[in-house]
Amino acid sequence: MWFYKENVNIEHNEQYEMMANLVEKAREKYGKLKRVLLLPPDITRYHSGAGNLTNMLYHILGKDCEIKVIPTLGQHVPHTPEENKWMFGDIPEEKILKHNWKTDCNTLGEIPADFVKTATGGLADWPIPVEINREVTSGYDLVINIGQVVPHEVLGFANHNKNYFIGLGGKNMICASHITAALCGIENNLGQVITPLRGCYNYAEKKYLGGVPSIYALIVKTRDEQNNLKTTGLYVGEDVETYVKAARYAREKTVFMFEKPLKKVVCFMDGREFKSTWVGNKAVYRTRKVIEDGGELIIIAPGVERFGEQPEVDRMIRKYGYKGTPHSLEAFNSDPELHDLAHAAAHLIHGSSEGRFNITYAPGHLTKEEVESVGFGYMDINEAVKKYNPDTLKSGLNIIDGEEVYFIDSPSLGLWTSKDKFKDALENNMAFGNRMIALRPHEEIWKQIKQWNEEDMSSF
Repeated sequence: MWFYKENVNIEHNEQYEMMANLVEKAREKYGKLKRVLLLPPDITRYHSGAGNLTNMLYHILGKDCEIKVIPTLGQHVPHTPEENKWMFGDIPEEKILKHNWKTDCNTLGEIPADFVKTATGGLADWPIPVEINREVTSGYDLVINIGQVVPHEVLGFANHNKNYFIGLGGKNMICASHITAALCGIENNLGQVITPLRGCYNYAEKKYLGGVPSIYALIVKTRDEQNNLKTTGLYVGEDVETYVKAARYAREKTVFMFEKPLKKVVCFMDGREFKSTWVGNKAVYRTRKVIEDGGELIIIAPGVERFGEQPEVDRMIRKYGYKGTPHSLEAFNSDPELHDLAHAAAHLIHGSSEGRFNITYAPGHLTKEEVESVGFGYMDINEAVKKYNPDTLKSGLNIIDGEEVYFIDSPSLGLWTSKDKFKDALENNMAFGNRMIALRPHEEIWKQIKQWNEEDMSSF
């Protein structure tokens, strides 16, 4: 790790100074920076503040440097010019490239099947191809990954090399990765610092991107006493320890644990960020570990107008719906089209409550028939906003018509879980760590992860 700040409110001017320090140290190490690639997250992570850091770096690097920006879309819909301006400020539109997961990638190699099998405890036994946008390996003097470390359903926490292998990944890599993570179990992944898939990605980065001059600028955001989001952690470095430091702090600040589960949770998804259930279902992912059996999740999503991010994925969601793991795996194994879109099958698994609690959507642009056809309940958006007004509800517990309702604005910024479910996930993660210690005894990171997990377990 190069340097970091945490547990303080890092204001705009301090963030700028830290980005200037990043550039200075990079020049000391790599010499004059003539070509730099900036890799921020996409518009669904607008509230991360990564767009502001990207703008700072663009101006700090200056006009003498050739700069390109690629929002790490994965398979999400590319930004419009208006969205780029909203997220990245005055960076010229021609400097911002659009990642296409089907056409823009080179295959660098693969994560071997035996490594994947050991990492997942035999749940997945196939190789994961390493496909990445060819810009990354096209001779830039520096590649800067920018983004927020926050709980994530596939990797435990978002960012770090997720930007490479999902954000700029190719179709085969994204598909193989997502179904691997889904079989490991979304509730086992959420909030864990190093998950089986993250372990696979660390292997791929070390083996295939060792020649790429990469720096990470990792953000952790928390809410103050007035419920305003503040940047309270900012980490700069080249190694996995930079990520681990950020993730440990993010777990402390963005994972909210409850002694007992909640009966009713209401989430609001900003219409400017969330336009499909593919991304809107973050409300499902981040709350599923806190909702009691027989409880209800209501998702107010005024921008949601479709299910998938691509037409073919939208069609698969409409065809099979969010109807539980057995149903989704049966479809995955029997339908060649869904099998080819393995990430969609994984998404169907992630987005289901497995019949344990009810999920009700209040979308701005989908009909009752459409929503109910995929296995969700439906609520009219106007009725939902009238009863659960996101402008007047306070974050946390509210009493509405004599009923306790827990309100979450922007659930993508955290993880809500019962202590019992988080403890179960920790125990699962410790078993994974023990497998990796046996496989890679020379890598100290696995012993360190085991120690941290043991420390966390001792707090229960």
